Amino acid sequence: MGTMFQARGLPSGVSPELFGQERPDITASIHQAYVDAGACGLTTNTFGGTRFKLPADADVHAVNFSQVQVARQVADKAGRPVMVMGSVGPTGKFVKPLGELDFLEMVQAYEEQIRGIADGGADLIVAETHYDLAEVRAVSVATRNVCDLPLCLSMTFEQGVSLTGTPPLTFVDTAQNLGVDAVMVNCSAGPAQLAELAEVMAPRLSVPLILRPNAGLPVLEDGETVFKMGPAEYAEKMAKLPALGAKFLGGCCGTSPDHIAAVVKAVEDMAPTVPDTGWSGVVLTSRAVSVPIAAGGPFALIGERINPTGKKVLTEELQRGEFSQAMTYAKQQLDAGAPILDVNVGAPMVDETRLLPDLVLRLVERHTVPLCLDSSNPDALEAGLAVYPGSALINSISGEEGRMEALGPLCKRYGAPFILLPLQGKKLPVAAADRIAILEKLLEKAESLGIPRRLIMVDALALAVSSKPDAARECLETIRYITQTLGLPTTLGLSNTSFGLPARELVNTTFLAMAMSAGLSSAIAHPGAPGFSEAIASAEVLLGRDRKAANFIENYSDWKPGVASGGAPARKKPSMEGLPEGELEMAVIQGEKELVVKLVNAALENGEKPFDIVNGKLIPGITVVGDLYERKEYFLPQLLLAAEAMQAGFAVVKPLLEEEAEAEVKPVIIMATVEGDIHDIGKNIVCLLLSNYGFEVVDLGKDVPAATIVAEAKKRNAAVIGLSALMTTTMVRMQDTVDLVKEQGVSAKVMLGGAVVTREYADSIGADGYADDAVGAVREARKLCETREKA
Repeated sequence: MGTMFQARGLPSGVSPELFGQERPDITASIHQAYVDAGACGLTTNTFGGTRFKLPADADVHAVNFSQVQVARQVADKAGRPVMVMGSVGPTGKFVKPLGELDFLEMVQAYEEQIRGIADGGADLIVAETHYDLAEVRAVSVATRNVCDLPLCLSMTFEQGVSLTGTPPLTFVDTAQNLGVDAVMVNCSAGPAQLAELAEVMAPRLSVPLILRPNAGLPVLEDGETVFKMGPAEYAEKMAKLPALGAKFLGGCCGTSPDHIAAVVKAVEDMAPTVPDTGWSGVVLTSRAVSVPIAAGGPFALIGERINPTGKKVLTEELQRGEFSQAMTYAKQQLDAGAPILDVNVGAPMVDETRLLPDLVLRLVERHTVPLCLDSSNPDALEAGLAVYPGSALINSISGEEGRMEALGPLCKRYGAPFILLPLQGKKLPVAAADRIAILEKLLEKAESLGIPRRLIMVDALALAVSSKPDAARECLETIRYITQTLGLPTTLGLSNTSFGLPARELVNTTFLAMAMSAGLSSAIAHPGAPGFSEAIASAEVLLGRDRKAANFIENYSDWKPGVASGGAPARKKPSMEGLPEGELEMAVIQGEKELVVKLVNAALENGEKPFDIVNGKLIPGITVVGDLYERKEYFLPQLLLAAEAMQAGFAVVKPLLEEEAEAEVKPVIIMATVEGDIHDIGKNIVCLLLSNYGFEVVDLGKDVPAATIVAEAKKRNAAVIGLSALMTTTMVRMQDTVDLVKEQGVSAKVMLGGAVVTREYADSIGADGYADDAVGAVREARKLCETREKA
C-alpha cells in the first residue's frame, strides 16, 4: 500500500492513512487496480491506524472509518464477491516486561482502531506483519471486545522465529486457542520461504491458512529499490502453496496488481489440500514454547512448588510483596525438567489481583516455559492473563455456583486452556460414576457458553487412599473414561493420593505409573521428588511413547540404583561452554538486575576500579549474551533483560567514571531512521544494545533528513552514523546521507540496517558497514571505530 501511494504522490514522511483520507480517489484507484486483477479480498489502508502511529491530533475512528469506506465502495461495485479486510498493523510498542506499555493500554488502542474499521463496513479483521505474540493477543482481545467480525491473525518470521522469539507452530497454537477464524503469514520473504513455514505449522493447524509473501527480496537498480521476482515467477511459486494447506493466497511487499493477476490465473482450477492433523488436546504456550497435552500422551508435568500452602518462607515473602523464594522454586523445578509451572500466590493477607500479575511478569521476564495460573479469585486470574504473552493454563473451573459463568468466557477471550474439576456442592465424589456425571454436566454448561473443547482438560480428582480405600481405583476408572470416551486430556494433584501415609513418594510414584497406564496426560506434582522423574521416563518407554527409548537412554545411561539422576527429559538450554566464571558476569548473562547492582556495589567496596568492573565484567557478560542471541539460543526478551541488567550495573559506576580524570571518551554513534520512514522499533533496540557496549548513542528519532543527521555527526564528532529503514520506498533515502557525508568530508563511518536492507545494497551505495540485527550492529560499530582510528 505504501509503495502504491508513493507512486501516486505520497509525500515523504506522511502517514498513508492520512494521505488516503485526504485523497480517497487515490485510495480507490489502488483498490480498483487489484479488483481488476481478480483479487477477492482488499486489505484496507489502515495498517498504521492506531493512536501510536497516527499524529496526536488525528481522529482515530474517523481515519479508519473513512479508509474502510473507500474499500467498501470499490468492493460493492465489483460485480462479484470481494471481501473488505480491515488491516491492523503493529503499534511499534512493546508491552511489559519487554516495554513500558500495559497490555490493556494496547488493547484500548486497538479497540479505537477496530471500532472505526468495523463501523466502516469491513467483512473481517486482519492483523498483519506482527512480530510479538503479546501484541497479537491484544488485537484478538480488542476485536472480541468491539465486534463479532471474523478474525485473522498474522505474524512475520525471520530464520524460523519472530522478532521476540515465537516459532510458527507456537503462533498457530496460541491463535487457535484465541478462537481465530484464520491464521496468516505475510511479508517475511518470498513464496519458497513461506512454504517452509507452512510445513512447520501443519501438525496442529485446524483453521484456514493465508499466505501472503513478498515478491522475493528487494535489490537496488538505478537508485531505486526493485523486487526482481516478476509476476510469472511469483505465480509459478505461489501455485505450489495450495498443496501445503494454504486456502487463501495473496501478496505483500513488491506484489503489484500484475502479480495478483498472474496468481489468480495460476490457481484458478486448484483447491487447497486441507491437512488432517489428527490432533486433539490442549496446547499451552509461552512467548517461545508450546507444550501439547493430549489423551494418550506424551506426559506433561506441572511443577507445584510455587504455592504458599505449608511453606512459611514463601508465605512471608508473598505477604511482603517479594518473590525471591518463588523465583528459586521456579529455577529448581525447571532444572528438574518441569515443562510447566503452577503459580499460586494465595497466602493470607495478600492481594492476589496485584501479586499474581506481578509474579507472572517476573517469571515471563526470566523463563520461557508456559505457566499455570492457580487461584480461586477470578479478578486475580484475569489480571494474570492480561500480562501473560501466550496461552496460560487456568487452575481450575469446578461446579461451584457461578464459577463456569465467570471464568469460562474469560478463558475463551484470552485463549486460556483450563482444568475442569468434577466437584459440585460440598461432597467429594469418590465413585467414578459420580465424578463422570458431574463432569458431563459441566461440559454441557461449557458448550452452552460457546467454550471449545480444545481449551478443556479434566482433573480426575485424586483423593487420599488413607481415608477412602477405593479412591485410587475409582480415579483410574475416571481417567480411562475421560481418555477413551471423551478424548480429553487429564491431570491430577498427585500428592493428594498419599496424604496421611508414610513413604509418600513411594505411593505417589507407584500410583503415577498406574495412572499413566490408564491414560493420564499430566500431573501437578513436585518434579524434584525422589524417583518421580525416573517413574515418568520409564513409563513413557513402556507405553511406547519414547520411540526407541531415545530420551530414556540419553538421560539414564549412567543411572545407578539409589542415586538420583535428575533425569527428566531435558529442556533445551543455552549452551554455556566457555562462559565467564565470575558471578557478576553470569548475573548480566542471566539478566539478574538486582543482583548485578548488588555485586557492582560489593566490587566497589572491595576496592575494584570502576573501569575494571565495566571492561572486565559487565562488557564481557553482555558480549556473551550477544553470542547466545546470534546462535538463536537467546531471543529478544532475554537480550533486553540482560541489557537492562547491564545498564543497571553501569548506572552505579557511571558517576565514578565521570569523576576520574583519566576517564576515556566514548565513541559517539548517531542513530536515525531516514527521512520518510516512521518506523523505529528496530532502531530503538539497537540503540539500547549499543549504549550497553560502551558507546555514547545520540538517537535522532525517525523521519530524519540527511542534513540533520550529518550536521549532528559533525557537531558531536561522531565515529559512526547508524541509519535504519523498514520500507523499500524509504531505504533509497540512505544514499542521501552517504553522499552528504562524503561531500562534506565528515569522518564518521556510515552503517546501515533495517528489515529491507541488505549488505549488497549497503555496498552499492557506498556505505561503510551493514548489520542485520542489534548484535551485529555492535560488532560492526566496533569494527568501524577501529577502521576510523587507523585512518
